[in-house]
Amino acid sequence: MPLVREALQRLDRELSLARQENTKLMKIVHGYGSTGEGGDIRIAVQKRLVEMTQSGQIRGCVFGENWSKSDEATWGLLQAYAELKSDSDLGRRNRGITIVLL
Repeated sequence: MPLVREALQRLDRELSLARQENTKLMKIVHGYGSTGEGGDIRIAVQKRLVEMTQSGQIRGCVFGENWSKSDEATWGLLQAYAELKSDSDLGRRNRGITIVLL
């Protein structure tokens, strides 16, 4: 189990690699904490992704708890990327994942 600092370094590294490969979307599996109560890594990753969205480093993100057809951002991604409609986490409110639009 990595420390928060290590998890954020890995996030930055994976996002950088994805950009180099012209990847448009990523599903990040960060977990939601061993107690199911929150988890420091989940909170730190979500905070970092919000900051990256605000600064223009990524185009956006949808947290797993919002990854549902009833969510406006999710619906927009599903319209643009039809293959996402078959994602196993869609509609499951999985707080352990985040979808990132690069």
